[in-house]
Amino acid sequence: MKIWVENRNGVFPQPVTVLEVFQELIPERQEICLGAFEGGRVLELCSMISKDTVLQPITYAQEEGRRIYERSLRFVFLLAVNRLFPDIQIIIQHSIGPGIYVEFEQMRLQLADLAAIEQEMRYIISSDLSFHRHKWSREKAIEYFRNKGDFDKANLLSYRPYDYFTIYELDGLYEYFYGAMLPSTGYTSVFDMRLHAPGLVALMPSAQNPNLPAEYISLPKHMATHRQSNYWCKELNCSTVAELNALTASGGMRDFIRVNEALHNNSLSDIAQDIFNRNARAIFIAGPSSSGKTTFANRLAIQLRVSGLNPIIISLDDFYIDRDILPLETNGQPDLEALSALDVDYFQTCLGLLLNGQTAMMPRFNFHHKKREIELVPMSIAPDQPLIIEGIHGLNPALHDNFDRKLICLVYISQLTSINLDKHNRIRTTDARLLRRIVRDSQFRGTQPSATLAMWDSVRRGEENWIFPFQEEADIVFNSALHYELPVFRAIAYDMLRKVPKDDPNYVKCNRILKILNYMLPIDPSLINEIPPLSILREFIGGNTLYLPQDPME
Repeated sequence: MKIWVENRNGVFPQPVTVLEVFQELIPERQEICLGAFEGGRVLELCSMISKDTVLQPITYAQEEGRRIYERSLRFVFLLAVNRLFPDIQIIIQHSIGPGIYVEFEQMRLQLADLAAIEQEMRYIISSDLSFHRHKWSREKAIEYFRNKGDFDKANLLSYRPYDYFTIYELDGLYEYFYGAMLPSTGYTSVFDMRLHAPGLVALMPSAQNPNLPAEYISLPKHMATHRQSNYWCKELNCSTVAELNALTASGGMRDFIRVNEALHNNSLSDIAQDIFNRNARAIFIAGPSSSGKTTFANRLAIQLRVSGLNPIIISLDDFYIDRDILPLETNGQPDLEALSALDVDYFQTCLGLLLNGQTAMMPRFNFHHKKREIELVPMSIAPDQPLIIEGIHGLNPALHDNFDRKLICLVYISQLTSINLDKHNRIRTTDARLLRRIVRDSQFRGTQPSATLAMWDSVRRGEENWIFPFQEEADIVFNSALHYELPVFRAIAYDMLRKVPKDDPNYVKCNRILKILNYMLPIDPSLINEIPPLSILREFIGGNTLYLPQDPME
């Protein structure tokens, strides 16, 4: 059989592993390969090939490579903890910068515990133990995890519409990981650990240099927001997808929607009061794609009116530079995510005039013609009219460093998913935001899911460069996640995503989301009527009465 890898090919006997192909065709790079793409599939290095095919190497530079590495290192961590603390349950919570935050149930981690775990992980890695694959029936898998006391995973597997599962074994410990793994523990030697009371942060390899662990980044505001959301999930008995499914099956989703929306209302009210107490004159709102910035800005304006103010909303998009004069990147396209796409100097001029009580000539950007309108609009503000300034660069100091910091309030908003698949497998925030964007783009922008999937990597690069580095600059952090939204998207988006062909270049991203939705019970479609018209979720599924039909949304 003939196999192609990049611009090379070779003839191999049947069958052959992906690793053996890489060793033969790209020996100078095979050590950095973590898997392979075969069309829309992800193959492990130990996967067997028995027909002509084309392989694309997966390295740590790619999102899928980082996920493969993280899953494998997570299993090493689980085995180390199981050996040292066999009676302690752990919860893989969420990302924190380049690391993963982990908590231990009924145990506050100490430095000595952290050192012991890291030492045991190093020993497991040096032993180069294999990750063995097993095909288990649904009944066997559910029984095993129930007997082990891992009820959330057992219950979750009962919802997946398949009769068999791929279960991984590491030195007698069995786990289910929702994705591809590395061949053995020896591949996971690059990591670091940091105590972060009451748990720890496991640091992945650096994206810039995978031979070194990433540097620890302290994100106290980010962590505090996650902690608050996790608290409410626990209080509502809905921290995992299995618990969410139980709520759906029992008919409790209607009240759950109401409680979630009430929590958002309370948070918005508190934020508005905080801003009022600060006497802020310019409120900058920023966050990554599909966070709900536009709806949040409008709802914040309403809350500020309750406090006797009359805010004015400004979109940073109106300060875009004409598209035909933007510098081009190496790919021949302008970088629309970069700060340089905005006319920063003119924005500062306008903001300075407005804050000084003078009239500013405000631009309006025409997205159809990709140019600024010739006619400028005069604007001035009264003492009771704070500015709400919304855009992805809102936290960038370049926009407001020249102004009195007492007049400025910075708000960061993001969809920080708090519900995990189970205690050992998290739902990534980026996947939840991508799902929001796919639904919104399809319904309101005429963009098919395949096109949204294709542009997502570029969007993510822009976020990494221009949004996330400034998130801790915020005075206020708001989590726009609604804990009931995934079952809603299961009802709306599942069939839409299943239409993406498996030979689509971005099918891997689509399949990640489908895997998550596979475990969700869809809500009764009539319950969508329970979602309030001003809900942030309405920005993505429709029916948000803040917008006229022709108005653009975030």
